[in-house]
Amino acid sequence: MNQRIIYSDPTTGNVCVVIPTGEMTIQDVAKAAVPSGVAYQIVDVSDIPTDRAFRNAWKLEDDQITEDWVKSVEITKERLREERKPLFQAADVKAMRDIESTGAVSPETASLKQSLRDVTALADAAKSRDELLALEVAAFNTNA
Repeated sequence: MNQRIIYSDPTTGNVCVVIPTGEMTIQDVAKAAVPSGVAYQIVDVSDIPTDRAFRNAWKLEDDQITEDWVKSVEITKERLREERKPLFQAADVKAMRDIESTGAVSPETASLKQSLRDVTALADAAKSRDELLALEVAAFNTNA
């Protein structure tokens, strides 16, 4: 079956995609799957984006699936936060060692920690989807 049912979840605003199994007509599937009173469209499978990088940023706009830029930026920030967790942990260990040996955090370690804190600002500065996808915390020099 090359058709899908799409609708906007009334609670979250997320785009829902229903994939019929072929056991029922697509109209019967829509009646069973789509919440009562919610508008839906039956679309060709080719109308569903194949790139799922920002799946949770999808929205229905003029009966088409598009990506919400603000949500895409937030998704990127969350991804960057997860990527930087182990780097922060390593920097915290380095900072503690600095304090134990010299009584203060070294400028290099302080700079690294600030760079890690600031990484989410890169998502705010991005101008395109490709820029968001290209952002990586691992690009930071973690050998400070």
